[in-house]
Amino acid sequence: MEAEPPPSRTLPYGTSETIDDDEALESKRWKRRHVVAILALLGFANIYAMRANLSIAIVEMTSGTERKVNGTTLHVLGDFENWTPMTQGVVLSSFFYGYIVSQLPGGYLAYTHGAKTIFFAGTFGTAVFTLLTPPFARMGYGMLVFARFMEGLLEGVTYPAMHVIWSRWAPPMEQTKLATFAFSGSYFGTVVAMPLSAYLGEHFGWPMIFWFFGALGVIWCMVWYKTVHDRPEDDPKISTSELALLQRDAVSQNHYIVPWAQILRSKPVWAVIVAHSAQNLGFYIMLTNLPKMLKDIAGYNVEKAGIASSLPYFLMGFQIITGGQLCDYLRRDKHYDTLFVRKMACALGFIGQSVFLFLVMTTSNSLLLVLFFSISIGLGGICWCGFSVNHLDLAPQYAGHLMATSNTFATIPGIFGPLLVGAIVQNGTIGEWNVIMYIIISAYLLGAAIFWKFADATLQPWAAEHTSFVGQLE
Repeated sequence: MEAEPPPSRTLPYGTSETIDDDEALESKRWKRRHVVAILALLGFANIYAMRANLSIAIVEMTSGTERKVNGTTLHVLGDFENWTPMTQGVVLSSFFYGYIVSQLPGGYLAYTHGAKTIFFAGTFGTAVFTLLTPPFARMGYGMLVFARFMEGLLEGVTYPAMHVIWSRWAPPMEQTKLATFAFSGSYFGTVVAMPLSAYLGEHFGWPMIFWFFGALGVIWCMVWYKTVHDRPEDDPKISTSELALLQRDAVSQNHYIVPWAQILRSKPVWAVIVAHSAQNLGFYIMLTNLPKMLKDIAGYNVEKAGIASSLPYFLMGFQIITGGQLCDYLRRDKHYDTLFVRKMACALGFIGQSVFLFLVMTTSNSLLLVLFFSISIGLGGICWCGFSVNHLDLAPQYAGHLMATSNTFATIPGIFGPLLVGAIVQNGTIGEWNVIMYIIISAYLLGAAIFWKFADATLQPWAAEHTSFVGQLE
């Protein structure tokens, strides 16, 4: 970890003799940026649990479940067994219609209304609509689509808001590990949501899946709002030395006119967009369809498919944390070039994912199938260490806007992915699923090639020469 400079504070008269003891206590405390990171991880875990639970619930909602009554196994019909694969695809993708709309406004609002507040509002609103999902579903297909649309609309502000938080709370040589640590919550949340949703649905019925995770989201919101502050200087519990470290490398807090024309013409920005979109195509298809894949290909029941489907996301969360630590270690301690580290992370991640996804198509063994799926999805965590933090390299003061831009484009696969699966996978055959695998592999290899060719990790000219709103008014 980067050495922190000595404090630059003025002590009140008569307290100079206690400075050594005070600093000794400060060195033993948890740093406040680490508290922000842990709560952010838990926040993303809640967000993704509320996003992913439908992929488990919809299997029971449309296929029913097996229940034992007096020693006899009975099949309980699903409440929505008349839904076609295409209808299910529309329901699963409706989240992303809202998600894509709120990315760019989310980046703007995080700067103008506080990233902490916007992250809170997005998560709280998602939790409320998660709680309302069961009654909305019973009111009709259209109301369920509306609920999922609103969840996406509210959740869409969270990633841009988090990048704004890290532009203020992360020292440059800790950006990768702090940001990826927070983002890893997305995958650990999926790890918990998959098997727990399957258990809740099997034993208490599918509505309990939404009530449980919605309530959990509300509880997290209360803790976040009470604990986290937008800027380090606003946090009364931050140590003097940590505040000095963060202010030393702080990005100016002026509101700048965002140079959208230059951003959209920037090849490094488009390299991030393509890599992000390629990763999300595979991730969203797997997130919404992996339980169904395992049910069709390996014959897993709902609960078993839920448990097996959670393993890849555990590996992904583990990889994104360890990968983030390794990337910053190579940059800080081994003095590797930041651009080389970013490119290698993306290339190795994408190529590894493609290899193991290809191996999925070569086996009919259910254990190997789960293993290859798990490794392929898990290696996506390495990719994230390359492109997801690159916004902070290119333009730290516009990091929220850049994340909003790349996440807007990267949400398109979330809209069309489930529809693509619904159109191709009509009968659940291995051949139909293999077509989906080839599409994902092609996207991964394209993402790796574009990022390797056009990525950059230096401050961009349009970020170095910026104009503030104040300057325009004077």
